[in-house]
Amino acid sequence: MTLQLRVVSPPGLTEQVIELATGQLGTAEVAVFKDASILPAGDVVSVQIAREAAGEFIEKLDALGIPESGSITVDTPELVLSTRAEAASEAAPGEGADAIIWDEVEKNTNDDARLSWSFLAFLVIATQLAGIGIVTNSTIAIVGAMVVGPEFGPLAGLALAIVDRRWALARRAAAALLVGFPVAMALCALAVWASLPLGFFDPNSINQGDSAVEFIYHPGPFSFIVAVLAGAAGMISLIGRKSAVLVGVFISVTTVPAAGFVAVALVLGEPEKAAGSALQLLLNLLGIVVSAVLVLVFYRLVRARRPHPAEFSSNPYRAGHRAT
Repeated sequence: MTLQLRVVSPPGLTEQVIELATGQLGTAEVAVFKDASILPAGDVVSVQIAREAAGEFIEKLDALGIPESGSITVDTPELVLSTRAEAASEAAPGEGADAIIWDEVEKNTNDDARLSWSFLAFLVIATQLAGIGIVTNSTIAIVGAMVVGPEFGPLAGLALAIVDRRWALARRAAAALLVGFPVAMALCALAVWASLPLGFFDPNSINQGDSAVEFIYHPGPFSFIVAVLAGAAGMISLIGRKSAVLVGVFISVTTVPAAGFVAVALVLGEPEKAAGSALQLLLNLLGIVVSAVLVLVFYRLVRARRPHPAEFSSNPYRAGHRAT
């Protein structure tokens, strides 16, 4: 897989950008458009590069100060028919599917970790679905709440903040969680309270011994284990841009259902079940963050121990050679 990088560079840095691009193992094509950029004034350098080499190249551009004086835009072409591109992908060390562009991970995590109206809306809707699933004993509604819940974004942001010691990001992620969950739980409790006199559900529904949602307020060792596994899978899918895997991750954890059960149990006068659900919620949140931190640390260690591209200079499949 190759990526298309569009670099807007001040004229004084363009030659250095070209030198970095042409000297980067995994580069397939370099095109330069002099004075093509009006704002900011400068040149445009288009680089087609293997995904597994793009992260290193972007880091070099960062060190050159391109994001401050110009810009770097990364696109994924739908279709590339090029022998040079194939040779570049073969020349670059590693696999494109496993390649990580840390700037991309950090930007996506930053965006998803913010307390926004859309985050609150999704969390409120998910918690309402969880509340409906709890009082109606509906597993389908509970699963729907797990899928809709947006809480993994701030949790991933919190993990990244811990690893990189980015406390501003940690504060944003923590604010999203500390504001979002109480607001969603309060609105869920209000909906349950308003539904009681209307007879929408049986108040004794959560006392049924064969309840399909009984697992929510019964935390145990497997609650934490499942959260750890789900957090690891979620972070790996986020790093590898495998968004479809995230759907399965959301279905695995009971953060939103546990938050909904706390609200329902408190309104229905079941403090013990509310306490069990609160513990389930904390175990899930903690397990996800811990495992996400470990995944990030592992990837950083692997990257730090990866051989320098110069060690692959003897690879016969270098950019510019035809693939055989």
